[in-house]
Amino acid sequence: MAPSHIWRISLNKYLVALGMVLAVSTASAQVGTAAKEAGKATAETAKQGVEATKGAVTSQPDSTMHKAKAKVHKAKAKHAGRSAKAAVKNATN
Repeated sequence: MAPSHIWRISLNKYLVALGMVLAVSTASAQVGTAAKEAGKATAETAKQGVEATKGAVTSQPDSTMHKAKAKVHKAKAKHAGRSAKAAVKNATN
């Protein structure tokens, strides 16, 4: 994969996540917790993209480290996304 392709994918993921954050944060004043968690998810998704890109263009020892960091950020983003979804569900009930 070319680095420009990876950046494009990362940017698309970031924009989708940012759109989700905006949708969640403007839905209601009661979902402050959801917006906070969605913001965490967006930040972690962006960090994941950066680390994945670094892993794709660096040499072997650094590449492995960056890929591992990207996996950690992906897990954190998933957790924050679930927390945001739960907070929205709780706020609307």
